[in-house]
Amino acid sequence: MRGQEGWVCMEPIAGLAVAAVLIIVAVSFFAEKHGVATPLLLVVVGIGLSALPGAPHLEIRPEWILTVVLPPLLYSAAVNMPATDFRRDFGAIGALSVLLVLVSAFASGFVLYWLLPDLGLAAAIAVGAVISPPDAVAATAIGKRLGLPARLVTILEGEGLVNDATALVLMRTAVAATAGAVSLGGALADFALAVTVGVAVGLVVGWVTVLVRSRIDDPVLTTAMSFVVPFLAFVPAEELHASGVLAVVVAGLVTGAQSARRFSSADRIVERTNWRTIQMLLENGVFLLMGYEMAALVADVQSDGFGVWVAVGLGLAATVVLTTVRVLFVIPLVAALRRGQRRSEGWVEAMSGVLDRIDAADLAHAPGRREQMTRFVRRKHADATFYAREGLGWRGGAVLAWSGMRGVVTLAAAQSLPADLPYRSQLVLVAFTVAVVTLLVQGGTLPALIRRLGVRGGNAQEERREVALLVAELGEAARALLDNPDLRRSDGRPFDPAIVEEVRTRSLAALPPAGDDEEWVGALPRLEQRRELQRLVLDAEQAALLDARAGGIFRSHAITAAQHAIDNNAAILDGPSAHG
Repeated sequence: MRGQEGWVCMEPIAGLAVAAVLIIVAVSFFAEKHGVATPLLLVVVGIGLSALPGAPHLEIRPEWILTVVLPPLLYSAAVNMPATDFRRDFGAIGALSVLLVLVSAFASGFVLYWLLPDLGLAAAIAVGAVISPPDAVAATAIGKRLGLPARLVTILEGEGLVNDATALVLMRTAVAATAGAVSLGGALADFALAVTVGVAVGLVVGWVTVLVRSRIDDPVLTTAMSFVVPFLAFVPAEELHASGVLAVVVAGLVTGAQSARRFSSADRIVERTNWRTIQMLLENGVFLLMGYEMAALVADVQSDGFGVWVAVGLGLAATVVLTTVRVLFVIPLVAALRRGQRRSEGWVEAMSGVLDRIDAADLAHAPGRREQMTRFVRRKHADATFYAREGLGWRGGAVLAWSGMRGVVTLAAAQSLPADLPYRSQLVLVAFTVAVVTLLVQGGTLPALIRRLGVRGGNAQEERREVALLVAELGEAARALLDNPDLRRSDGRPFDPAIVEEVRTRSLAALPPAGDDEEWVGALPRLEQRRELQRLVLDAEQAALLDARAGGIFRSHAITAAQHAIDNNAAILDGPSAHG
């Protein structure tokens, strides 16, 4: 009987889950076909579904989103964040994700305290922390579709990765302060400890899991293990009263930075596909849920005898404050980035001179030191070139200032506010109002703003040229390997010269189609010899790509395109057709 009851309970849940997935897929397909941001449309669809007669009441516990949905979402985004781009814009990302969140939380908190003095200042700041972190999903979806500059997209994505940690730590500290348990000094110490321990846990989990996964040869097993990495970082950090969100982000950044060096091509392809699917379902599921829960929130506020429009009005006031603070914050930030761009133009020339002096210096007694110095200066030269070439102007700053849409964390954190907090139902509706209004108003007008300002990234011809330059550099590494007179098979015998010439023609720049198996037909010994030599070529190309990644000369889009090409080539080489 107990089992039967369990099945009865599970059936509607399973049905709702299936319906949600189908709705997400259908809306995503429609949104992509008609050039609409999927999160915006899902919120509207969710609101419409909640108004249908007989719509079931859903009560999702907020800790499910904070501990089950948020970690894999952040991990997936962090793994795909180019480490070099994140490092180069760490200053801007840190300013937006830490300073701006703190300023926004206190500014909106003071306004709410002024309007609702019975709330208490600490509780008002806790609510301010809930509504302070923007969600980059909608902004980056719109930005990538309309061709925003890669640097602007990186800043938005980086802000969305880190600001959740700042907001949740601040909210937790402010909630503790409502009971008088935390002083100002104690709050600062708790914040610093949460950040430090969270980063440490993320580093340890990231490095350990990468080392373990690199020793597993089965891509299915390594991908299955990757599914638990976010929770391996999140749970211990939270148990240590640190930022689990920050631990997840750091673990993801470490994994993404090491994947090209530690994981096989098959591992990267399988993991990339699976995580993209998980990320799409979780992100869009939360936006659908956000819209669906609006009707229930309105009913809760009405049952408390508090005017719904009063709560909505408070949400609108908070939205105006948050938007104003963001605009005022972005102005000096863009000014500082533009000053840095002008300084970098001089640094490019200076670093070029340093490289010339290193080349002219007599360091025959220390060749390793010359190589080390050259690598260091080239990296600085590449960074300076990036800052000089990829400047963020005022038009890009306007897009950055208007990209303040709220989402997943605001939804979950609002519902995790203490039950005994004054005006709790109304404050949850305030937070939801901020999220929905920013998504629909700012998100809905962002495409028009981008088109009106004419903000565009690099043109497609320039990007193709950069990819071609990188491919040529990888080809040089492959040719150097094939021209090496000491090239030998694993058993010490030389390769057949005819096979060396065959492989020489199969370069990264002329990748054969996946279904072309004619060349592979032949005697098994020649086939195995060809595969072994092509594996060596791929290894040489991968090593050259790692050097290019570390040098920072090429932009992330070129590095990513070359990595995908190498991975696909390896998949063809190791696939079933390669084995006859």
